[in-house]
Amino acid sequence: MADPKGFLTTPRETAPTRPVEERKQDWNEVYVPGGLLPIITKQAGRCMDCGIPFCHNGCPLGNLIPEWNDYAYREDWTEASERLHATNNFPEFTGRLCPAPCESACVLGINQPPVTIKNVEVTIVDKAWDNGDVTPQPPERLSGKTVAVIGSGPAGLAAAQQLTRAGHTVAVYERADRIGGLLRYGIPEFKMEKRHINRRIEQMRAEGTKFRTGVQIGTDLDAAKLAKRYDAVVVTAGATVSRDLPVEGRELNGIHFAMEYLPLANKVQEGDFVAPPITAEGKHVVVIGGGDTGADCVGTAHRQGAASVTQLEIMPRPSDERPGHQPWPTMPAVYKVTSAHEEGGERVYAVNTVRFTGDAEGNVKELHLVEVVFQDGKFVPQEGTERVIPAELVTLAMGFTGTDQSNGLVEQLGLALDARGNIARDADYATNVDGVFVAGDAGRGQSLIVWAIAEGRSAARAVDTYLTGVASALPAPIRPTDRPLAV
Repeated sequence: MADPKGFLTTPRETAPTRPVEERKQDWNEVYVPGGLLPIITKQAGRCMDCGIPFCHNGCPLGNLIPEWNDYAYREDWTEASERLHATNNFPEFTGRLCPAPCESACVLGINQPPVTIKNVEVTIVDKAWDNGDVTPQPPERLSGKTVAVIGSGPAGLAAAQQLTRAGHTVAVYERADRIGGLLRYGIPEFKMEKRHINRRIEQMRAEGTKFRTGVQIGTDLDAAKLAKRYDAVVVTAGATVSRDLPVEGRELNGIHFAMEYLPLANKVQEGDFVAPPITAEGKHVVVIGGGDTGADCVGTAHRQGAASVTQLEIMPRPSDERPGHQPWPTMPAVYKVTSAHEEGGERVYAVNTVRFTGDAEGNVKELHLVEVVFQDGKFVPQEGTERVIPAELVTLAMGFTGTDQSNGLVEQLGLALDARGNIARDADYATNVDGVFVAGDAGRGQSLIVWAIAEGRSAARAVDTYLTGVASALPAPIRPTDRPLAV
């Protein structure tokens, strides 16, 4: 145990953020550089080293949280990094992007603010990079087996790194022009600077992983032919089909899916554009959807100079405290104020979009909404509550419905789907096609980054067993049927 009295004497402190007006003028991460270093050892000391650490089960990665909290408290950053990387290939991603279900499961959180696990995690890995503790780990020998990974999001990268380290020759295929999937083009720079992805890719290249960008499997390259060239295939193509809003006026100019809007802003930061083809500058912006993707649209619109930003959510406003029907140690649905929300805008709950109206040129100008209540399994409009708000740019951030089937990947491989439209798999991540496996959102539907990495690691173990014919030495898996506390 780090500090026997830490949880009694040290109040919770989180990473300090830069002033709102300063950070809205740039795309750098919102946090004060080095702001955690003066406080993080004491924060790690709040960990109680519980006899049964529920934080382990709060995260599907099974992170060894009390162990690396203890090392962080003692400022033994090398050992802390070793323990952290034992279960997580990319803690700099999760430490910045994960909603931290481990903190919801923290035993201290029963009656006090939980340990700042996420902040400790990101400090450990950042120190590891600074100290040179993160190095390539190439295999001692090659197996002679080849694996194709389709998709380079967190699940694909985790699977690829594990399989490469096991001695297999791995090629990652990505349809975009850069590696990273939604990490690259779906996550704004102010949440995670892409240099963190770039240096992991270089580590993986040094280990032997090959990357093929600009290749759409199913269109540019027949999926069935690809499968014949490799001993195994891992599909980690994500759940990229955006949920649409089929209402009157949807066809008007200026209404876009979030995943049409956000990548263009990121491409500006990559140097591909001087200005984004779709911009919020000077416009009244409406974001439909109250989740993390919606918040990313809000923060992006602020930085582009929107005249106003309004975020709509069909569900009622969550409570400030843990609801009674979501007891500890589950991850509760509570009201959150993200860095993007701190920067301004209005959040409107329990409303539904009725229609859009436009100008003579076919551009969206207004959004008509109505208040709703949830009754008998459906949202019921409330009479007399319809109103109109200005809307010159609308982003649809209402989630995703499943794996893209329009590109031929699913059909060409002959993959079966489950009732939700995801690629079906068994307890070992195997599909109905011999030698083809699936992990991440493509198999489980839209979910958390920790689930993606956990499934990528676990699928890699299943593939390694399949290729070698003996039980894999890679870490024990999370199975698709397992149900850690993280949703």
